[in-house]
Amino acid sequence: MTPNPILKVLSTLGLHRVRYLLIGGQACVFYGAAEFSRDTDVALLAEAENLQRLSSALEELQADCIAVPPLDADYLARGHAVHFQCRHPDARGMRIDVISVMRGVAPFEELWQRRTTLEIPPGFQIELMALPDLVQAKKTQRDKDWPMIRRLVEANFVEFRAHPSAEQVGFWLGESRTPEMLLELARQHPDQLAAAIGQRPLLARAQAGDEAALASELELEEKRHREEDRAYWMPLRAELEELRRKRRHDPKEGAGS
Repeated sequence: MTPNPILKVLSTLGLHRVRYLLIGGQACVFYGAAEFSRDTDVALLAEAENLQRLSSALEELQADCIAVPPLDADYLARGHAVHFQCRHPDARGMRIDVISVMRGVAPFEELWQRRTTLEIPPGFQIELMALPDLVQAKKTQRDKDWPMIRRLVEANFVEFRAHPSAEQVGFWLGESRTPEMLLELARQHPDQLAAAIGQRPLLARAQAGDEAALASELELEEKRHREEDRAYWMPLRAELEELRRKRRHDPKEGAGS
């Protein structure tokens, strides 16, 4: 049997007791919104002991840091991602992207408490970021993330729409990108929708049954999140450019300690 490189990476993280949460495209697959990805994206607790465990796992995977910044708690705390590529025969070419802080997303300890744990044969666990947190993390400037948010929410809606909990209805009302879905929720759960308008004002359009206005408000909401994400990443990208410049002129200085 050909080894699964993603499971090799995740099982190695688990064996080294790394506190991580799977995010990105691979997490979307587990939540029923398939996305092809050769990357393994993880959120990480950026504390010294956990970083040491991660370093041991990366050593086993023969994973090299392939870009700036280096693996360092300070960079992770400022919101940077650190990128690795594996050379281990069972995960050759697999890229691992590590991040600790994400715009608009709760601190890792809160994410950890809400996580989803999957049992995967032959007997190890995968720790997934909870679906609402994953959706929040995907509110970026990237074009591919917004259709994925829609698929994630719709997949959850299809699975649980017959007998939803109040928490699930609240999640759909807060995150749906589909006018038709929001109109259906307005008809089926009018009281909960009315209570949610204060947190998401565009739901007033669903309450009024105005599909065209609702679609327009959803577009504006997406545009606002994209602009906020661009502003968030602007200083981080400037810092990366400075690190690249230092690496070109002095590889040791650019690589960090």
